[in-house]
Amino acid sequence: MLTRDQAGDIFNRIRNFSTADEIEVLISGGRFALTRFANNTIHQNVEEENHIVSVRTVFGGRTARAFTNKFDDESLRRVVASSENLAKVQHPDPDLLPMPDSREAAGSADDKVFAMQFPSRHFAETASLTPQLRADGVKKIVDAAKKHKLTTAGIFSSSESVEGIFNSRGLSNWHMQTLAEVSITMLANDSSGWQKANSPDVANLDPLGLAEIAAKKAIDSARPAEIPAGKCTVILEPAAVLDIVGFMFWDYSGMAILDQRSFLTGRIGSKLFGKNITIWDDVTHPLQTGSPFDGEGMQRRRVPLVENGIVQRVVYARATAERMKRSEQKDKAGPIAPTGHGFALPNEMGEMPLNIVFATPQDPQTLAQMIASTERGVLVTRLWYIREVDPFEKIVTGMTRDGTFLIENGRVQRGVRNFRFNQSLIHMLSSVNAMSVPVRSCGEESLDMVVPAMKIRDFNFTEVTKF
Repeated sequence: MLTRDQAGDIFNRIRNFSTADEIEVLISGGRFALTRFANNTIHQNVEEENHIVSVRTVFGGRTARAFTNKFDDESLRRVVASSENLAKVQHPDPDLLPMPDSREAAGSADDKVFAMQFPSRHFAETASLTPQLRADGVKKIVDAAKKHKLTTAGIFSSSESVEGIFNSRGLSNWHMQTLAEVSITMLANDSSGWQKANSPDVANLDPLGLAEIAAKKAIDSARPAEIPAGKCTVILEPAAVLDIVGFMFWDYSGMAILDQRSFLTGRIGSKLFGKNITIWDDVTHPLQTGSPFDGEGMQRRRVPLVENGIVQRVVYARATAERMKRSEQKDKAGPIAPTGHGFALPNEMGEMPLNIVFATPQDPQTLAQMIASTERGVLVTRLWYIREVDPFEKIVTGMTRDGTFLIENGRVQRGVRNFRFNQSLIHMLSSVNAMSVPVRSCGEESLDMVVPAMKIRDFNFTEVTKF
């Protein structure tokens, strides 16, 4: 693994090779290992270690970036030359700001106090996870599948990564993290069940527990019945909530507002969702992951996005905040200041909140309590193949998968065939009758988040699938 001192040495050599007005170096990478299984047996074990150096140079408002994964002097000279040659033929960018120094990146006194709350996300046990230990976890999953006469497939992965940024104005930031992940699908003749979890600390993962839940879903949804589509009460487990709501957070961006491609355009300060919906972006949350700084090295701030259904603000990169201050939309944009959510420059997207956290509701309910209070409805394990239909009303379409059940008289009765849905996220988050305590969750369509299970009225299923 590359250390901070080694990364600093790479930056110093790159700086000596450059004639640019300013220079920035991003260093990322690490070790990633994956054990993959299918048909109740391990069929792949791979591991790689790789680090990438990304060099951005600036000449008179013109900037460009080049990459290498070789750190000898000749390779570093070539990547500097590539970045400089590209930068010199660009058009000057009138919105390009000088690179931040360490004082600007650290932010205010409140930002520094916030940064002190950042938890360690590097765990030795995860970093030292061996193929044998991952195989032991897979064995528990396979044993559970065989016990229930099912077939299982999935992955058990582990990684140790670094992320650093250095620039010619004295900025130097470094972050280390580990992550372990288990994803399990259990297959029966005409049904399936699924579970997935990840954590920086492998001790938080329970492969056998996840396998038993996935197996139960496959068994309980066997011989699925067909019930008609239409609007009904739906209980979405956290992974399903995550994957569907994730489609709206690209819009919580100052650049998206400026480009008028955000459904929040003209709606900041408005009550858009139910009073029980409060959402933050919070990189320090103990269930979150990721770096405490953004693609320019700016300290990430905790940002209230929605409070009691009212849209509070969006996130800003440095240049986007400056553009917004000059924009005619500034009076409708909420507080305008860099929030530490920018992507590495140059880019076309600007910024995005990456550490979404839903607030715990005033009266949280367990999944069992939501089911018990439902006269008739559908329980959904996960969603997939989600696509946007209407960007302003935030209507998305997709399908249920791997465990869809009919609820009647407060009990899960049986599995049902999957549905396609067309659903406005604005309407959905205005129709939440109950929520659980938020948990760290991961899916396949969106970023990991801290989200609750949700009981939603009038969820719009449009048709029944053939499986």
